[in-house]
Amino acid sequence: MARTQRRVMTGLVAGALLAAGCALPVYAPKTDDGAAPRERPGPAATGDNAIWRPCPDVPEDLVGRSAPGMRYECASIAVPQDWADPSGSGTFEVALLRARSNRQHDRLGSLLVNPGGPGVSGIDTAVYLSFGQAFGQLPDEITERFDIVGFDPRGVARSSPVECISNSDLDATFGADPDPDTQAEFDEVVAINKRVADGCGAKYGDKLRYFSTEQAARDMDAVREAVGDEKLTYLGWSYGTLLGATYAQLFPNKVRALVLDGAVDPGQDMIAGSEGQAKGFERAFTNFATWCTQAGGRCPIGPDARGAVTAALDKARVSPVRGGDGREATAGWIFYAIIESLYSEQGWQELADAIEDLQGGDATAVFELADSYAKRDKSGNYSNLFDANLAVNCADSTAKPTLAQIRTYQSQWRTKYPIFGAALALGMLPCAYWPGERDPYPTGAAKGAPPIVVVGTTGDPATPYEQTAKLADMLGVGVVLTWEGEGHTAYPQTDCVNQAVDKYLIDLEVPRAGLRCPR
Repeated sequence: MARTQRRVMTGLVAGALLAAGCALPVYAPKTDDGAAPRERPGPAATGDNAIWRPCPDVPEDLVGRSAPGMRYECASIAVPQDWADPSGSGTFEVALLRARSNRQHDRLGSLLVNPGGPGVSGIDTAVYLSFGQAFGQLPDEITERFDIVGFDPRGVARSSPVECISNSDLDATFGADPDPDTQAEFDEVVAINKRVADGCGAKYGDKLRYFSTEQAARDMDAVREAVGDEKLTYLGWSYGTLLGATYAQLFPNKVRALVLDGAVDPGQDMIAGSEGQAKGFERAFTNFATWCTQAGGRCPIGPDARGAVTAALDKARVSPVRGGDGREATAGWIFYAIIESLYSEQGWQELADAIEDLQGGDATAVFELADSYAKRDKSGNYSNLFDANLAVNCADSTAKPTLAQIRTYQSQWRTKYPIFGAALALGMLPCAYWPGERDPYPTGAAKGAPPIVVVGTTGDPATPYEQTAKLADMLGVGVVLTWEGEGHTAYPQTDCVNQAVDKYLIDLEVPRAGLRCPR
């Protein structure tokens, strides 16, 4: 399998452009690394029930075929752009896909899924998940009891997508030094972020605030009605945990079961969230470096992997290796190759090999990793993942740190988190310039909701484990399930977690308090 077929659900690096986004969910047997525009699902239904049509073309385009024994149907629904003014704000289209097993029995309803980002396609995710446990996806016990329903949240992929960042600006962003030293270098990064913010503001104006998490969570209730479920059963990873938590606060009496894997702490502001991720990625890198020390010949950059990676970044700032497509493997591209590799323990070997190749003058593997993270195809085109990521994150955030504050955090966090700290500080730049009003999500208890399972992974870089209990506590009905593993998110990677989650989703049997699943 290609690298992009082996990643499990991934999520955001806080901020956006300079430290944004997520990698796609991938365990399917064949995917297209391209970022071509996705076909829209057809006219939107304005009533409660969606109008479904067969769409085997979607898995064919994504994977090359449908999953054995699965049928795919697509629809779209119209939702108000502003739920506070449903009759006067116009509408967005929200695209849906459901995968239904030919072996389905004793149907419990729909399992709505969201992979995170924000900006990742839930439709693509539902397709990948439908391939079942043979490919590391949903267990048969789940696909035989539920329709698997994916939706692209407003602004994402097939759902009235936000599109306001050029390929050239994204290339410049990913290629820029993640830790600009001189004031001139810092000013160049600021200029890119300001140009992007101005362009998105000019195109969308006041409508930018409509892409907030709370608006999308209200869309989820429209999706619940469209699929005909009395109550919502939901599985969300990474940013999808924030979306699910917001839904639970808004519609606690409409919750049947929610699994939130890779928790985002809604109570933290942008600064705390960015530092938390810097700490999480630094910890994950240390775990990678420890593996390298112990792996012997399997890690070609051992025994000092941290030294080798740091040297590669430093050398790229002076004499970057040129790739086959003419791009230079700058410190920025290397940084995002590192980020991509830490989302899964499977990426550790790839990172070690890529740095060794780079030492020998070959940047191919570095660009493969970085482009996988960036969702950049071989023609240099990007999906709208980062446009949507910015729109959502900035609509949600009321914090606007000043340039002086960001510069200070850059210096402080560089000392505390040598590889990731400065870049995560600069990740706050886009929202500092983002235009329009903000629409922050609620941060309270889900009063009246049933128990909600919150899953955390001790080695998670993107949504650090410490956030798991914080989300569970905030909701008031959260039950923590721990995986003592590496990488971003846990389900469905390990039998212990799978058994606990499956029993909860099917039988509403809540995991016992304090359950920890071994690696």
